[in-house]
Amino acid sequence: METKTILITGAGSGFGKGAAIGMAKNGHNIIAAVHVSSQVTPLREEVAALGLSDKIRVERLDLTDQYDIKQALKWNVDILWNNAGMGEAGPVWEIPVDLVRKNFEVNVFLPLVLTQGVVQKWVGEGKKGKVVFTSSMGGLFTPANWGTYVSSKHALESLAEAMQQELEPYGIKVQTINPGAYYTGYNETMADNPFRWLDDEVNFTKRADLRKGFDDFFATPEGKMDSKEMIDRMIEIVPSDEGKFRNVVPKTIEDMLKDHQLKAWENTI
Repeated sequence: METKTILITGAGSGFGKGAAIGMAKNGHNIIAAVHVSSQVTPLREEVAALGLSDKIRVERLDLTDQYDIKQALKWNVDILWNNAGMGEAGPVWEIPVDLVRKNFEVNVFLPLVLTQGVVQKWVGEGKKGKVVFTSSMGGLFTPANWGTYVSSKHALESLAEAMQQELEPYGIKVQTINPGAYYTGYNETMADNPFRWLDDEVNFTKRADLRKGFDDFFATPEGKMDSKEMIDRMIEIVPSDEGKFRNVVPKTIEDMLKDHQLKAWENTI
């Protein structure tokens, strides 16, 4: 495989960090973009300790900072991997709408701003690049109490699918990666978020009931899968020149989602 220069957002932890290191070991040049300045030096030190300083460049890229985005658009990359994201959970019928807006801002609008800038630069230069979005299994179905987060991933799926068709004439490829509930701390953090606003004296949904539902899910094998499996697949998918548009991992989750989508046509009220 040809050596690629890959910009990864949200590379300070979890999937992004693990895949950045793995792809660098495979010879690719990585710009590992982290959300806050305090993540820069520790990751640079870790990269140096691994002997990968010539392959991984660590930069701050806060998508909410227009100057960070302006700087990032000057970098020459072959692949943009929109991996950064956040999640709000809790009952959609009670969650404060400002939190829904924030979730869409971080997961949809800001990655779109960065992506538009990158692909318009590529088109202007005649460059054939690739855009990858970290979506979710939740981009393809909607479990109760996860609706805010997964609706933002549904929106991301639509934008990616449209861009795949729109950018094909320019030789620019688009893919999504749809992880199951792997254990990186991301899902657990999301599950904690509702408890900063959910109030037993105000809301109909009770804190103890919601907590039990989340705890029961995370106690299942599907709720706490080893992230190494997903990272290994990302290391293969992101730099590749060929592959599926949508990449659901593991296979058991792909099969579950296909079954769910078929049953959706018979869903009744």
